[in-house]
Amino acid sequence: MDLNGLMNKLIKIFIKTAVYTGIDVVARRGKPEAEMTPEELAEAKRARELADRAQEIAKVTGRFGR
Repeated sequence: MDLNGLMNKLIKIFIKTAVYTGIDVVARRGKPEAEMTPEELAEAKRARELADRAQEIAKVTGRFGR
């Protein structure tokens, strides 16, 4: 693998991690989990699950678009 391919892989890994972290922060509305009520924790979990489903749909539709 050449250097350009390696850089592309590292950038994709970084972006994927950053996006998932951002989704988690938004789902928690910026609060640490220790300060959240059980209702807020359940809502954050549903938001993360919804984001995971959206990513799955994006993968599938991306394959059909090629």
